[in-house]
Amino acid sequence: MSKIDRDGECTVIFAVSGFRSLDTPKQGFLGLASDFVDALERAYRHISRYPASGSSRYAVELSLPGLRAWPLSQVPHIVFYRETADCIDVWRVLHGARDIPAWMRETTPE
Repeated sequence: MSKIDRDGECTVIFAVSGFRSLDTPKQGFLGLASDFVDALERAYRHISRYPASGSSRYAVELSLPGLRAWPLSQVPHIVFYRETADCIDVWRVLHGARDIPAWMRETTPE
């Protein structure tokens, strides 16, 4: 989980596992990881400024009030987060091709 304060500063507590792609030989793993981190930082800055801009689609679908989703640019991942009084709690960053409702139902934090 990550926490984003209202100034866009972020305390990140997450692990990237299995992040590799065989179809980008020019860039390689380090280039992909760098692109992913850049996209994540851009998304966190946006979310810190405009927390209500994320889609509430999954909140309705999963009956999780306040859950929002924001897609990363240039990488196929989605940030799932909830706004609190003092920060943004990032719950998950998932690949967009997953069956997200099924996965979130199984692993939703309490």
